Amino acid sequence: MSEIVSLFGDQAGTIWQILHNRGPLSEPELLTLTHLTEPQLYTAIGWLARENKIRKENNTYMLGETNLGPFIGKEAGKIWRTLEIWGEVDVLSLSRLSRIVEHDVFTAVGWLAREGKVDGAISNIDEKKILFWLK
Repeated sequence: MSEIVSLFGDQAGTIWQILHNRGPLSEPELLTLTHLTEPQLYTAIGWLARENKIRKENNTYMLGETNLGPFIGKEAGKIWRTLEIWGEVDVLSLSRLSRIVEHDVFTAVGWLAREGKVDGAISNIDEKKILFWLK
């Protein structure tokens, strides 16, 4: 498993542990308690959704059988097809090419990472730019 995919799994574990200990939480509460960035949070939510461990009700996340699968799975399919065509692509380009808002790109990438279908790295040119590609 690559370093970035392993990191996604660790971040998902952090969210799972917080929800397990504290119960249902809003996105701002999760961000505060986990100290994750929004992209990290969304990637972890995608990972947990693929594992069928997280659900969202009334803007609150909780552990349980996911209700996010149909939406995230569809978006993950768009990301997969975009990467299949374009190869190595950064998040902003993935958003533009797939016509998916940036935070949903991260959620879909988390889903695909959990499936072992995508890999990624931080660009050497721009440390804040994450590149993704199919395995």
